[in-house]
Amino acid sequence: MAAVVMVEGETAEAEQAAAVCQALSRHINCLGNESKSSRRRALECIRAGTVEQPLPSGVQQRLLAYLLRPLLGSLSDPAERCRELAALTLADFLRAVPRPFEALPQLIPTAVQRLGQQDVTEPAEELRLVLLQLLVLTVEVCGRKLASYLEDMVKILQRTIVDPFPEVKKMSCECAAKYAKCTPETFHMQSESLIKPLMQTISHQHSKVRVAVIQATGTVIQYGNGKSVDDVLSHLAQRLFDDTPQVRQAVTEVVGSWLLELRDRYSYFYKLIPLLLSSCSDEIPCIRELATDYWRKIGLQWQQENEDDLKDKLDWSAQLSIRYPAGVERPCLGCRELVFRNLSKVLPAVSRDMTDWVPATRVKASQLLILLLLHAEDHITQHMELLLSTMYRSCSDEETSVVQNSVKAAELIGTFVDPDVFLKLILTALEKSASTAHLIVLSAVIRGSSVQVLHPHVLRIGATLAMPDTCQASQKVEYLEHLLGCVQILITVCGKQCSEINLPLLKVLVTIASLMPDQELENKVEKTLTSLAAAQNLDNFLDLYRQHISELIGWVADKQHQWTNYSVQHLQFETIIIQSGPVLGESLHEVFPVLKTCLQPNRDPEMRLKVFTMLSKLLLNANETLDSQGHFSSYLEMLVRDILVPNLLWHAGRTAAAIRTTAVSCLWALLHSKMITLEQALGVYEDLMPKVIAALDEDSKMTRLLACRIVSSILKVCGNHLNPDELNKLYPELLKRLDDGSDEVRIAAAKALSVWFQCAGILNDQSLMKNHLEFLYRGLLVHLDDPESNIQKLLLDVLKIGSFLSPSLLTQEIEAVKHKHRSPYYCEQLLQHIQALNGDAS
Repeated sequence: MAAVVMVEGETAEAEQAAAVCQALSRHINCLGNESKSSRRRALECIRAGTVEQPLPSGVQQRLLAYLLRPLLGSLSDPAERCRELAALTLADFLRAVPRPFEALPQLIPTAVQRLGQQDVTEPAEELRLVLLQLLVLTVEVCGRKLASYLEDMVKILQRTIVDPFPEVKKMSCECAAKYAKCTPETFHMQSESLIKPLMQTISHQHSKVRVAVIQATGTVIQYGNGKSVDDVLSHLAQRLFDDTPQVRQAVTEVVGSWLLELRDRYSYFYKLIPLLLSSCSDEIPCIRELATDYWRKIGLQWQQENEDDLKDKLDWSAQLSIRYPAGVERPCLGCRELVFRNLSKVLPAVSRDMTDWVPATRVKASQLLILLLLHAEDHITQHMELLLSTMYRSCSDEETSVVQNSVKAAELIGTFVDPDVFLKLILTALEKSASTAHLIVLSAVIRGSSVQVLHPHVLRIGATLAMPDTCQASQKVEYLEHLLGCVQILITVCGKQCSEINLPLLKVLVTIASLMPDQELENKVEKTLTSLAAAQNLDNFLDLYRQHISELIGWVADKQHQWTNYSVQHLQFETIIIQSGPVLGESLHEVFPVLKTCLQPNRDPEMRLKVFTMLSKLLLNANETLDSQGHFSSYLEMLVRDILVPNLLWHAGRTAAAIRTTAVSCLWALLHSKMITLEQALGVYEDLMPKVIAALDEDSKMTRLLACRIVSSILKVCGNHLNPDELNKLYPELLKRLDDGSDEVRIAAAKALSVWFQCAGILNDQSLMKNHLEFLYRGLLVHLDDPESNIQKLLLDVLKIGSFLSPSLLTQEIEAVKHKHRSPYYCEQLLQHIQALNGDAS
């Protein structure tokens, strides 16, 4: 009975279809009309009478069979609107009929003709898009029935994927992906043919096209030939640098799905894992989360697939036997094993990329290296040489982010690797040829390590840092700052354990401060010294110097006879002397022999100049430095007789003149500090005074000025104990200085003459002084008429002081020159003073 009903139904559908066809016959005939409008109206009428009518699917199937050829023919119509109507009508038919695959034998060849030929093709890009939409619909409704048309489909897609129209490219990618999913049994035979056009389009300027290509590539390879992975890897890797986040996300999704589902994924783990892990450090949070989620699933899947091999590790992994960075979640065992087993294949490539000429590549590679080390943990030990050589290069990179990532990677080495291994390699490299990169890596591994594992090695670390080939390798600020950074990190990590290497660390810090006289760096050195002392519960860093001052001086003085201006040792010596402050007073018996040796006149002049400058600073503050313990007086005679006097001898040349100036400065600082006693001053007077008198005629204004002040100071100390001959040798030289070109020198000379008058006043036999006073009064009265009023006032005061020696003689001399002065005012003042003095005397 059912069969009868079916037959009757088919008969009714056939009759209905025949009626519709008869009604459409006239319109079908019009499709060959020469009039474009007639053909368009015919197609509109066919569309209105078929797909736009609520006809049974069986009727639509018969109508499609009847209309298929004319509609396909209209796809070649000269009029674009006619071709569009034909394509749209065919699409509606394919959606409506129960067996759309019956149209394939005629539909696919026509599609190839319009879309897949070199010469005959659809010229309008919008219509190419419509035809591709029709093809996509065909794939959706026909599915596996299209398997036998593999070659035709591939031919079409090869052409449309590289179509100039972006929308066609995107639709082609969609079509390729859907076709691959529908026909996996046969698609793999031709899938490689689509790789080349896809890779030609993967760098298209439109980001949506790039996304579509990446997604299509993922599906084509997933359902096609896995060998094509090698052909696309470099292209996908480049897309990880894409400026558009959606493109990078697409790469992440494709690579993640391959690692989860690709049939031959085990063969490509070492190639694909770096791509996915690179996305784990993407700047966009959602991409990082996506990549991390994929990676977790991949690790767990691999762990389940290899559960038997990992049984022992799974049982043990619950107990973490290694130190792990704080705040970082440890990856699952599967992820760690995947990285460990592929590390030997991945690391060389990462190493190459970290020195690539493209900055973005270096940044990505350095980010990837951190993740690899986090996963590999202590398994990185066997790759230490490659890792360290890579980081030495990357730590010298001009890109700050590359250096920062390399430092983080080095910290992980310190966390996971035994110090026996990494210190042997790093310290050996430092000893051979120290560089800034070596120091950056060393400080990073120390920071990543712990005091427990580093303690047995602190002696060697300290000794290596203190080696001349290490701490004196460069005077560049960058090098010295990183050398200081090594010391700071060592103190931070090892704390009290640094007491074992106090002396080496002091040597390093002294060297840093001496090689770069920069105030900021010097402040950093002092802070580091303070932290080193604090780590050992010492009050301040002076306690460190107190413990090791003798050893430090012995260290730098070892070759004192060979010191030159280019020797680091004399700079180190100066730094020790200045920084040790009051501790210096406890070691004068070691300091002064070194000063005596290096300040002999036959030694390098420029070196002596620097040491004298340092010595003058110490003498100005002697109470807190050289004499902090009250022992300095024992070395005064050595200082003056053996050090200062020999350097006051005249020698030709600017450098020699500068040395004499600094020597005079030291002598002035010594006298100014009032540390020299009467007995000591008298003891060195005969050796010292001739050199000081000679300094009054130096070309250097500063030397002349200080010499005048020195004469004044010596007279104040021992003038009352000098005989007339010694006094009379002084005033002519001072009198000559009143004609000096510098007012400062003239003023200093005048003040020295005031002191001279006071010293001369205690002589018992004034008659011996008459001729000298007459000469001196005449010379001073000349300057009483000086053009400078301040000089006149000062000379007036000097003459007032000296008038008591012989008032009558001075009055006589005043009366003789009074009329010659431009103004008698000061002469009158002086005469009034003498009269008052005589009145008081009477």
